[in-house]
Amino acid sequence: MVRRRLSGLLAALLVLPAVSAQNAAPLPAELSRALNRSRSFAARGQVEVTVLFPPRAVPTRQVGQLPAVPFRPGMIARNFTVSQSTGPAVAGRSTTRYDLTPRNPQAPRWTLWIDQAWAVPLAFEERSAGGAVARRATFQKVNAGLARVERPVPAVPEGLRAAVMRTLPGLRFPDGFVPVALERAAPRWQVTLSDGLNTLSLVTAPRDVKAAPGVASRQVGGRFVWLTGNLPQEGLSAALSGIRKIDEAALGTFLTASSSSP
Repeated sequence: MVRRRLSGLLAALLVLPAVSAQNAAPLPAELSRALNRSRSFAARGQVEVTVLFPPRAVPTRQVGQLPAVPFRPGMIARNFTVSQSTGPAVAGRSTTRYDLTPRNPQAPRWTLWIDQAWAVPLAFEERSAGGAVARRATFQKVNAGLARVERPVPAVPEGLRAAVMRTLPGLRFPDGFVPVALERAAPRWQVTLSDGLNTLSLVTAPRDVKAAPGVASRQVGGRFVWLTGNLPQEGLSAALSGIRKIDEAALGTFLTASSSSP
């Protein structure tokens, strides 16, 4: 009887994360509107961008608008908790601050500063699980009005996840991340994984990749599998550790469509 109760308790605990994700609270309406609006409108002016991960010789540069981030609000609601507060002025404009904390403790967390009148981002910051700044972008000056932009975020292809799992049996996606796009550049192909904010690149190629922070690789047969992104090294390696083979034919129509796309 005790063993049966313990088994039942263990089963209940195992399904708790899935239940929590399914019942995740929706994003604040203002944030959801701003993320969707950023696909069509953007502020312009002077932006200071600092990228510390991956490391680069010149981490800070000046650009005319915020770098595009492929926000996926539905996935963000499932994979992040959100807190809201009054933000400081950014380039002289009033903002609302949103702190987005991932449910996966290994994933980076984000802060967004949204213009209260325009409902578009004016600044963002990404920090690794350890708290180090990975990248930051902030308007220093803004032009008088918004500019129209085209930043569509394609829908996730139906069946892509199953196809990737058939191609790389034993692959374990990091918690919250799912395949959202596939590209082929012979002799390798690349799958983009997303949790709504953060992205990882999953690549198969005939050669290994140079060792670096945020890069894990594994040889499987005569090919290599890489996983790159802003996760702890052990998390990247664990995702690849169970892969038993590479069967590119299992990508089927996804591979054909990717190869024929312009």
